Amino acid sequence: MILSDADIVRRLGEGDLVVEPLDDPSLQIQPASVDLRLGREFLEFQRTNIPCIHPGSEHEVEEYVTESVVEEGEEFILHPGDFVLGTTKERVEIPSDLLAHVEGRSSLGRLAIVVHATAGVVDPGYRGQITLELSNLGTAPVALTPEMRISQLIFTEMKSAADRPYGAERGSKYQDQTGPQASKIQGDLEFGGDQ
Repeated sequence: MILSDADIVRRLGEGDLVVEPLDDPSLQIQPASVDLRLGREFLEFQRTNIPCIHPGSEHEVEEYVTESVVEEGEEFILHPGDFVLGTTKERVEIPSDLLAHVEGRSSLGRLAIVVHATAGVVDPGYRGQITLELSNLGTAPVALTPEMRISQLIFTEMKSAADRPYGAERGSKYQDQTGPQASKIQGDLEFGGDQ
């Protein structure tokens, strides 16, 4: 079952679902979602002379990204064909009986801005800011302003709570993240890691 605005307000009031700061609930809480705002930090992928990135390599993806912080009153220009990692301003805590889906806002989609490539699921038990996979599929640069409503979270109530939610027991790599996080895929079991 997808949570309605009334369900979201109730769960936020009970404190098991957290979205903070939620500065303008009347604007951010939609009929069946919560709008999240764009943070100030971005990770930009650098052009490099390496033939490719090997997910299991000892070279971490972080070596190929640089962080940009947009100052107050400034904008981040997302050029056609660009892919950058951004973050939400809000920090969330998803209880073990909810699954959240990150989706783009229609108004930005109509400008060819995509907010996630494949990572649109926020697992039960997750805590932290959400990394956004921002792409411009259009033909013109688009200015992104920190604190603009960039994405929305849709909450689905599961039939039962997860036995092993996202977190320390699972060795979850992105728990309590702040700002955009580059891939930590080299820590996956199939690449010799422990997760």
